[in-house]
Formats: sequence, structure tokens, C-alpha cells
Amino acid sequence: MEQRVVITGVGVISPVGNNITDFWQSLAEGKCGIDHIKGFEEYELPISVAGQVKDFNPEEQGLERNDVRRNDPYCQYALAAAIQAMNDSGLKSGENISAERLGVYIGSGIGGLQTFVTETEKLLSEGVHRISPLFVPMMISNIAAGNVAIKFGAQGVCLPVVTACATGTHAAGEAYRAIKHGYADAVITGGAEASVHPLSIGGFANSKALS
Repeated sequence: MEQRVVITGVGVISPVGNNITDFWQSLAEGKCGIDHIKGFEEYELPISVAGQVKDFNPEEQGLERNDVRRNDPYCQYALAAAIQAMNDSGLKSGENISAERLGVYIGSGIGGLQTFVTETEKLLSEGVHRISPLFVPMMISNIAAGNVAIKFGAQGVCLPVVTACATGTHAAGEAYRAIKHGYADAVITGGAEASVHPLSIGGFANSKALS
């Protein structure tokens, strides 16, 4: 028997707001999140504008110090948005929902790009032995889903979709299907990205994918 699917909680980290109230107000007022790229002034970037997250404070978002130290920005955004959504939903694994029936479908098109660049620079300048032991778990594109699952005790299916620009939409669609057809009772779902960096901008621009 197919089940009805509803959204019980929402959260957002975005260029126009780091919570649902600010995000919605910005949309209603027609505020644009696209602005001049900040933080990479030393590079002669072929593209000068992008949608960067602004005024993100991990601790104010409920992240602990280890969450910040051990996670790429893309994963920090995912954790922060998931905290908002779970607080909004009122769901607690093992209390009002079975841990085995709570899943996580959070995808990322690129994953920990900033971590990848940082550790590559270490390799080239300091040698292989200086690469962080956290490099791989901070860089892989499924770690946001994994860390959200750990944080909320979600022991159901953990499925990070990776389909480039369609990733977030596909993740939400697959979560919907999982609940509708009885594979889960609830799923934390969405997409996370932190890829505004000279390496990615250069690659996209040189392939004429940006204007």
C-alpha cells in the first residue's frame, strides 16, 4: 500500500539566508544572492560573480567545534540545514520514530572541493606525509549524508545521490519514493555544495559553462 508523503521540517543555508525565516523574506522581497566573489581577490578570475553563502557561523547553527574541524564547508552546510529541519520536524530517532526507519538522502555534485585543494597543496609543497588523515572522509561526496545520519541516529538507508546540478532535486525525489513505497518512515533529504573556488570557477569558465 502506497503511503502519503508530507514535508515535516525544513532547513536552509543559502546565499539569501541561513534559516527559513530569512530565506523566505529574501525571496519575498526579491533579494538576489549573486554578488561579487569574495575571498579570492589574488586570483585573476575570468568570472567575477557567484552565489556565496554569507555570514555563516557554524556554532550559532548548532555545530560543535569538532564538526567544524573535521568537515569541509559543504558538509557543515548540510549539517546545519539538517539540524534546522530536524528541530522543525520534532522527530527524534529512537523516540517518536524507529532508528531503522529513518533514512538520509543528501547528495553533493562535487563534495569537499576546498578540502581537496588544500590537501593537494600540502602534497605539492610539503610532501605526502603531511596530507591530513581526515582528507578522504572530508572530501568524499557521500560524507554529508553519513555525518547527518550519525548525528541524528538515522540507521535506515543512507543514499547520497550525485547527479551534478540535479543532485538536490533527485535526492528529494528518491526520498519521496522511499517513503511512498514503504522503505522508510522519514528521510532527511536535500543537497549541499561549497564549490565557489578558483579551481572550479576556472574549470567551468574555460569550458564556457559560465558567463
